[in-house]
Amino acid sequence: MQSAETVLNVLRERGRRGLPCEELYRQLFNPHLYLMAYGRIYSNHGAMTPGACGETADGMSEAKIGRVIDALRHERYRFQPVRRTYIPKQNGTTRPLGLPSWSDKLVGEVIRLLIEAYHEPRFSGRSHGYRPQKGCHTALSEVAHTWTGTTWFIEGDISDCFGTLDHQVMLSILAKNIHDNRFLRLIKQMLQAGYLEDWVWHATLSGTPQGGVASPILSNIYLDRLDTFVETVLIPEYTRGHKRKSNPAYHKVENAINYIRRKQSRRKEKTETPEMRELRKRLRRLPVGDPSDPGYRRLRYVRYADDHLLGFIGPKAEAEEIKQRLATFLRDDLKLEPNENKTLITHARTGAARFLGYDITVQHANNKISRGGRLTKGMRATNGKIRLKVPPPVIKAKCAPYLKHGKPEHQPHLTNLTDYDIISRFGAEYRGIVQYYLLAGDVWKLDRLRWTMLTAMLKTLAAKHRSTVTKMARRTKTTITTPHGRRRCFEARVERAGRKPLVARFGGIPLKRQRKAVLDDLPSAPLTRKRGKQLIERLQAGRCELCNRPATVQAHHIRALADLAKTGQPPPPWAELMTRMRRKTLIVCAACHETIHAG
Repeated sequence: MQSAETVLNVLRERGRRGLPCEELYRQLFNPHLYLMAYGRIYSNHGAMTPGACGETADGMSEAKIGRVIDALRHERYRFQPVRRTYIPKQNGTTRPLGLPSWSDKLVGEVIRLLIEAYHEPRFSGRSHGYRPQKGCHTALSEVAHTWTGTTWFIEGDISDCFGTLDHQVMLSILAKNIHDNRFLRLIKQMLQAGYLEDWVWHATLSGTPQGGVASPILSNIYLDRLDTFVETVLIPEYTRGHKRKSNPAYHKVENAINYIRRKQSRRKEKTETPEMRELRKRLRRLPVGDPSDPGYRRLRYVRYADDHLLGFIGPKAEAEEIKQRLATFLRDDLKLEPNENKTLITHARTGAARFLGYDITVQHANNKISRGGRLTKGMRATNGKIRLKVPPPVIKAKCAPYLKHGKPEHQPHLTNLTDYDIISRFGAEYRGIVQYYLLAGDVWKLDRLRWTMLTAMLKTLAAKHRSTVTKMARRTKTTITTPHGRRRCFEARVERAGRKPLVARFGGIPLKRQRKAVLDDLPSAPLTRKRGKQLIERLQAGRCELCNRPATVQAHHIRALADLAKTGQPPPPWAELMTRMRRKTLIVCAACHETIHAG
């Protein structure tokens, strides 16, 4: 039996070479893939969320993997209907969320591993959503660094993209490269499993369940046809010319300046005349290239999930034509409906395009002159450069939860927590927002959010201790050393015998633009893989960690270590062991597992 990494590497190589994928269904009989999938998804928050049948990650074992493989081998495995719930959206509406059962999550993750390994090398470099080593920041950085001189932004969005993906189109796209009818039938059954709402079954005639493990990669495969259409049809048609023609008006003024300069040189005059100064001012207001050059066009494109943005250099009539052709392709070929309210054409210099929570505009300032190297010195430094900005509505919306009657207010629902937990929550929320917007040139505007959240945090601490904001600030204020120098922040410490203290901090992040900003709060991938590998090794060891006897074992799961404090006084031995191990999983035999659940 091949290892999971070997199987995935073979698929990546076939995808890279453009070879068809055959006998993919047989890979679903490999238990190493299920162990890898288990190690990747066991720590997700949804692992302990029950589906329609109530099954969760608790009780996971190699025997369960064997039963799933046996059902797949005889083509008896059936995806169960997902349990549907609704989550709120920013615009006040709700979005349906599907909650699959644990076995379906596990099989879905194996399917995702297989088709992602094959299709990932084939995806466009302009696609940044749900892909390894890519994300919102890579998409925004591509726009900021390579879209210089854009005239028009064409913003694109698809109405209910996940819920309207056509199943026949999806299967036809997959069938072009996956020549395995059993595997395609399994995906079809997964797509058409239906959903339960108020315990009533409903058919899913289109779309993939939001919350499904394989839904992101399936949507990427579906929308890869949009990337191909833009890259092979639109971009070649609307990109031409190596360089703009010279602007006649610019050269006319430049020639006048040279004529006066030659006259002064013959007369040996060194003083700049008023006429020369006026000509230089006029030259600064004129572009070097011809803005209306019919032989020069540029079209650029980037996509994150169903949000896509195009930058066009050319007349507005052609931008309207590109927008219409995109809408026609989405309707006719992909059976998707563009969102008319979010599909806009924006002038890049006078307006701003909204993409991934940023406002994107093009700078223009004739009075800002470069002081750089020999080639750029004296040139206009900002004209045509892309500028990323923090939208004012975002600042207002992020401040709103901490305001009452326009002033920062304490958070009553947090006053029963410890100082460490209060500062940790405020600090994590603040770090997440600031680190996301560090690419913006005006990230300093988030200082209003910093003040609002800091004041609300100190008022919450003051309400908890029946003290004042000033005393709480004096008690928690400190100075730390960061890569950006010494910074003022607010922190709480929890001392622990024999171990490093727990530290929660608020602040300490300079509100300055960082061209290569990264999100630091997310756990690193190597750590996740390491923990998953350790869990698999513990499961395969075949020894109960509670009674320390060799046995057929299974994994006991909890949502969070904080839940162990609710198990009673004093805590039972299994809770003490999990606390000491600092693990949300415990490998136990069937008897010990039954004892744990029996209380």
